Amino acid sequence: MLFSSIIFGPIKSRRLGNSLGINLLPTDAKICSFDCIYCECGLNDSTKKGNIPTREAVKNALSLELEKLKKQDITIDTITFAGNGEPTMHPDFKEIIDDTLIIRNQLAPDAVISVLSNAWHITNPKVYGALLKVDNNILKLDSAIKETILQINHPNNTSFEVSELIANLASFQGQCIIQTLFVKGNHKGNLIDNTTEEEINAWLNALKTIQPKQIMIYSIDRETPIKSLEKIPSSTLKAIASQAKKLGFNISVSV
Repeated sequence: MLFSSIIFGPIKSRRLGNSLGINLLPTDAKICSFDCIYCECGLNDSTKKGNIPTREAVKNALSLELEKLKKQDITIDTITFAGNGEPTMHPDFKEIIDDTLIIRNQLAPDAVISVLSNAWHITNPKVYGALLKVDNNILKLDSAIKETILQINHPNNTSFEVSELIANLASFQGQCIIQTLFVKGNHKGNLIDNTTEEEINAWLNALKTIQPKQIMIYSIDRETPIKSLEKIPSSTLKAIASQAKKLGFNISVSV
């Protein structure tokens, strides 16, 4: 499922309430530095080279939509950067965040600004600085084991190292939210399961290093491009959450 416009929603989000989405990628192609096997937008398609929206187009589209919602007396909880791939890949991401903060303050002051990101581009100083400005920088860590991330997330960068990702997340000094999707299944002859004892122990150790202000865990909820994937039961998610809570973390479970 691809989002066909810059602005989409509002939609009811399990984690973010009434969410107005912003898509900074093409409307006819998924473009991402990861290629997660569970992504509701499907897998990356290198044959499609769609155009990304300009900073001005995003600014105008958001202003118009918020003005319309205000006239309709519709309240939104969050303005969420998500869409057809990794939002921080947009070359004007920092400037778009600056614009969004101004527009939010003018037209929807009670809404928070959220960014759903795979966290791979936080080494870019402009991206890092912009993520520190938003209310919710929700950064992905589906496993603390490299082989599992390669199986689930398929990062495009062949030099990917999970230790580097964890260190970069820790550089936020607690000013970030970690999101983890738990899943199991088979893909290309490999058993995938990031809920094993080994996985959870490694994940908890990574969280001790990162020290996020909040953790969000969940499982698949929509159709996935890889049909063999299984949704993790809520009882398992809650058991994982209880281990994180014992370590003092603020963690929520979306079922």
